[in-house]
Amino acid sequence: MNVEVSPAQPLRLYRAFISGHCHRVELMLSLLGLPYENVEVNLRAGEQRQPAFLALNPLGQVPVLEDGDTALADSNAILVYLVRRYAPGSAWLPEDPVAAARLQRWFSLAASLLDYGTATARYSALIGRPVTDENRSEGHRLLALMEAQLAATPWLLGGDAPTLADIALYSYNSQAGIGGIALDDYPAVRAWLTRIEALPGFIPLPSRLVS
Repeated sequence: MNVEVSPAQPLRLYRAFISGHCHRVELMLSLLGLPYENVEVNLRAGEQRQPAFLALNPLGQVPVLEDGDTALADSNAILVYLVRRYAPGSAWLPEDPVAAARLQRWFSLAASLLDYGTATARYSALIGRPVTDENRSEGHRLLALMEAQLAATPWLLGGDAPTLADIALYSYNSQAGIGGIALDDYPAVRAWLTRIEALPGFIPLPSRLVS
């Protein structure tokens, strides 16, 4: 979609390319057609703990988005900012109180079940660390909730268009299999992944530690 407001200069995304949290922001930037540049943060080398980065985010976490003089942290907060700033009134961020509350619920699940489950399982597998039964169990708990919703509606909030709920839940679930969380029992989730991947401007999440 075309944005309603264009930034004065390209936005800067401080990221770790393998991170699904960073990918959801980059995916949104691409779907909105916004100009941006990536700044890779070497987490293994501890660049996130250096004073220059801590000045952007005292928590020492990626992603961080710079838009002119504004620096924002937390991937879901950045998603809200991008839509409010550059695509106000769009379907990405519903104004209806019930839909807005449901969006916040999916954001909360992205920060809990998704993070503790599929995201942790994927990262563990990528670095050669054992994936725990708890990681897989949490991943399946979330997938079951998503399957129930997506069996009834094409998008997580219903309606005819994707919202930020879909963006927040896409990245890690697209690679659930890496962490040993099979999607065989979730046909509606698999179809939903395909719908997102067909959106104009879609970009995939890297699946290897080397870019």
